[in-house]
Amino acid sequence: MTTTTPPAGTKTPLIPPSTHRYAEVIHRLEAGGSMLPDTSENLQQIIGIYKAYAVPMDFYWRDLLYIAEQVFLNPLPAFKYFISQEYLDRPNSYAGDQSQLRIWRGTEKAHPELLEFMERGETRRMPKLLHHLWHDRVNMEFAEACMQAMLWHQGMGGRFNDYLASDAYKANADRAIKAYFKGNPLMLGLYKLFPDMVLEQVKQLSYYSNLGLFWEVMAPVFFEMSDIYDEGGFKGVPDAMDFLVNGIFAVAGRPIYHHVFIRGECFEIIPKSEGFTWLYEAALPYVEAVFYRTSPFRGTKSYNAQAGQVPADQADFHYGILYADVFPVGSAGIPPTLLMQDMLHFLPPYLQELYKQHRRGEEDQLIQLGITFQRSMYNVTSAVIQALRCALLYPLDDTDPEHLAVNRQFFEAQMDRFLRPEARLPDIQTQDYR
Repeated sequence: MTTTTPPAGTKTPLIPPSTHRYAEVIHRLEAGGSMLPDTSENLQQIIGIYKAYAVPMDFYWRDLLYIAEQVFLNPLPAFKYFISQEYLDRPNSYAGDQSQLRIWRGTEKAHPELLEFMERGETRRMPKLLHHLWHDRVNMEFAEACMQAMLWHQGMGGRFNDYLASDAYKANADRAIKAYFKGNPLMLGLYKLFPDMVLEQVKQLSYYSNLGLFWEVMAPVFFEMSDIYDEGGFKGVPDAMDFLVNGIFAVAGRPIYHHVFIRGECFEIIPKSEGFTWLYEAALPYVEAVFYRTSPFRGTKSYNAQAGQVPADQADFHYGILYADVFPVGSAGIPPTLLMQDMLHFLPPYLQELYKQHRRGEEDQLIQLGITFQRSMYNVTSAVIQALRCALLYPLDDTDPEHLAVNRQFFEAQMDRFLRPEARLPDIQTQDYR
């Protein structure tokens, strides 16, 4: 991307144009825009895919919390994806009349389209076990892969990971472990012999809870954005990004915790009183671990350190959706293929019509929606970048050149992460990328 002079109307007249490779994108961010260009088709694509993502996400967050709170340390969790009716009916904290902060105007229970898919799947009505074995279901394996990425790329923000190593956490976990295995001398003996092994499983379950509470917010946010778009409320991509920015600040203080329910008693492994919050302990670590880093799918890269295919430093991991090559699975950056399959079931009609007009039409819908998802996540990442700038630095309309220069340095540092050849930032600047 060549260096350009900021277009007329930008809010950076007091400092020289950027000389960064992505100067055009930086000037757009400085003007209050997104990394994704402001076109009517881009707006249509990202809102449509937010809707298609929100429906399976409504299952993801419920099942993640079900596993963290109910399945817990079941040594044979064969039915952990068979979510209970209690969790399907669990009111979303940000939807429904009971919510203290109502983001989505819809129902607080599981989304009707999700319930219909769980009943029929792609095939027909059949017992839940047969749907599961036929793999005609929501792919919870994707949600678990995101959780594992957060567990692996620890310490990406806040104090959450530090608390998992604290004596207080170990004591809380110990009480829950002993209560869960009460009357089971075999598992209690195993815990006594290998306490760290069992504790590591509890730490992983705390990340289940973390991600479930994160997605409990994002599902109603995406549902509401879809409804606003259907009502003609968004005029461009910056409007959609601003909605996300405002949402980030509105729910930033939402508690992140881990409670376990054992024979009717609640054990607070991570109490709400610890003060962990949605923004610092969930949202920022999620973006870093999942959008940027993740890890290559097994079978596509060697995990042998001597082979050198995987970076030695975790900070150099670049396998998230922002780098994914959606076409040939296995190159530098892995598309979330399981999520793509889940989203396919819930595409709004206008996206289905759009995909029919390009490439191979219905034959490559998965690839087209995967690229749409990539565009949408660049927009979400833009919202996170703008929210961080808003929280830590200066307003976009600041008139102090020194302040504008600090903002510029921040934006350029963010764009440095896309200088890798695998980054898809240059691709999403054009509608020809499909």
